[in-house]
Amino acid sequence: MNWEQLLSLKRFGDTNKRIRKEQDETRLGFEVDYDRIIFSSEFRSLQDKTQVIPLSETDFVHTRLTHSLEVSVVGRSLGRRVGQKLLEKHPHLQKVHGYQANDFGAIVAAAALAHDIGNPPFGHSGEKAIGEFFINGSGKAFKDQLTDKEYQDLCDFEGNANGFKILTEHRKGRLGGLRLSYATLGAFMKYPKESLPKKPSPHIADKKYGFFQSEKEIFLEVASELGLIKRSTESVSFSRHPLAYLVEAADDICYTIIDFEDGINLGLIQEEYALEYLSKIIRNTIKPENYYALSTKQDRIGYLRALAIGSLINEAVDIFMKHEDAILNGTFDCALLDKSQYEAQIKDIIKISVENIYQSTEVIDKEIAGYGVINTLLTTYTRAINNGFNNTASNYDSLILKGLPDTIHVTEPSLYKRLSSVCYYVSLLSDSKAILDYKKIKGIDF
Repeated sequence: MNWEQLLSLKRFGDTNKRIRKEQDETRLGFEVDYDRIIFSSEFRSLQDKTQVIPLSETDFVHTRLTHSLEVSVVGRSLGRRVGQKLLEKHPHLQKVHGYQANDFGAIVAAAALAHDIGNPPFGHSGEKAIGEFFINGSGKAFKDQLTDKEYQDLCDFEGNANGFKILTEHRKGRLGGLRLSYATLGAFMKYPKESLPKKPSPHIADKKYGFFQSEKEIFLEVASELGLIKRSTESVSFSRHPLAYLVEAADDICYTIIDFEDGINLGLIQEEYALEYLSKIIRNTIKPENYYALSTKQDRIGYLRALAIGSLINEAVDIFMKHEDAILNGTFDCALLDKSQYEAQIKDIIKISVENIYQSTEVIDKEIAGYGVINTLLTTYTRAINNGFNNTASNYDSLILKGLPDTIHVTEPSLYKRLSSVCYYVSLLSDSKAILDYKKIKGIDF
């Protein structure tokens, strides 16, 4: 792969090539991507979607929106730092093509901002709940009417693929979705493959999948424009866009350190663990006199968190540059932080977070409730749209259909697209709206 292609400013529907040197420096194309994402209704709904603690009533806990904003800030720093080093290493990118270090930062920041935009309500348990509906629930009845890949899309409902759908899906009056630059779309795609075969290799790009069958053609167009390396002759699978590694690193840094911080502020993890487990990561930057001068737990943990994030940013940049050649030829097969000298500390922190936060009674109880909510919504909506399509809708089905948006097409002849549109609708609901719709269906608090 080469950086000239990878930094493509092209957007869906363009008939002329966008030249970097011709860009308006006060309204750069990559920065437009960020603006389009942040003003989208899909991004706005993240303010009421679970990050770790579902439906938390405290101010300490991050939502998907605050998490995404923080990942974007870290991503911008990573991108700018890497961009500066890449321009020193490949000066023609700046001298001939006009790229600047901030371009890399803008691309990574935009892709990082959108990295969770496709996640359904109730966190990762929401993804599992949608899949469970098709594996063991009422949705299993559709298996024989779908292709293997279509069915796998639904059984392994994937927030990353749903995010790509949000960013690129054609809608009436909105062809190409948000019409982001292909460089940003490439950086967004952590798993540039289809749902089958499932995990064909230990390569990080094969861990999950990145697009539904409904977005296959636009994915192929983006991959071709960016010059991504094809990794399989039997299925659609490509190497990652190099900047996807930075988006992933930004996410890894934030959820490792900030989820840990949330757990301490909530009292789920002892404060003493913060200094104990972060000490090696921050040993070169911490000033004990500054730390002990802070009078509140929240300020002390915030100080340690800021130092830890800064240290991991520096290391991620060094790892990227050390392995740039392997990243460009598609042979770098793990996350950047998997090469970190602090890998042991990171794993210890994640282990503590899993035991004390992700598996806490509060989280588990609300994930169970989330399963019930999503199963009820999918059962009710899929029955209504399919009965509507077959002209067998009951009065109740008709009432349900009247309450659904135009994005769910009852007359769509493809069963896969009808089912996908229901999953898409449910995935866009906030936690509170999903519960409200559930209560309406159940006749609760009417």
